[in-house]
Amino acid sequence: MKNVLSIVSAKGGVGKSTVAANLAVALHELGHPALAIDLDPQNGLRFHFSFEAGSAPGLVSADASNFGELIEMTPSGVALLSYGECTETQRRDFEGRLIDNPRWLVERLNQLSMPDNAVVVLDTPPGPSVYMTQALTAATVALTVVLPDAGSYVTLPQMKSLFDTYCIGRSEFRDYGVVVNQSDQSRALSRDVLSMLRASFGERIVGRIHQDQSISEALAWGQSVLQYAPFSEGASDLRVCAKWVSARLSSPGAGR
Repeated sequence: MKNVLSIVSAKGGVGKSTVAANLAVALHELGHPALAIDLDPQNGLRFHFSFEAGSAPGLVSADASNFGELIEMTPSGVALLSYGECTETQRRDFEGRLIDNPRWLVERLNQLSMPDNAVVVLDTPPGPSVYMTQALTAATVALTVVLPDAGSYVTLPQMKSLFDTYCIGRSEFRDYGVVVNQSDQSRALSRDVLSMLRASFGERIVGRIHQDQSISEALAWGQSVLQYAPFSEGASDLRVCAKWVSARLSSPGAGR
């Protein structure tokens, strides 16, 4: 089994793809060869690495014979398998294959030759879907991304139920955690929600990523914030999250 970090969320607009792309780069910095895979039909993960990335056929075109051939290297050093551009018919056909075989992605990943410390980072569309099922079934570590607001807080029981269903109890699964994105400690609501999250999830609060303009600016340049502004607050926060993930991947405990 490969080391797989699955990035999920119950709702959109929380910055999940931004977190996924930047964590892939941060893990690469820590010495983990990283492969980022876009499981979202919006096909937007590629723009966090390069405006030229993702021009090749992507995941939606993959089968048992060509999966590895669709991977491309980005300037960050992270390998990328984009979702790929497709017609509505192609998307429905692909989703049908995923529904028919919940371990489709696991089987494709097992075909890849990767170093033992390599990490596959999966980005997914928000909410329960066939893509989230594939990602959680493959996960060694799973992270749910939330904002420090009431709308995100109320979704966490649903996410915990999904972790219980697809992750907990599998021998290769290590742990799940919560990433609080766009944290602004000057706002009382942000502080209050963060306190409630810490009370509910304790050590599973992986970290909080401050609201940092550098992160948005990095995307405008087709880069991760770790490349664009390596000494920024956002880059520092993401490195903290990556260290949490790296520690869990090397943890001897399983099925937590």
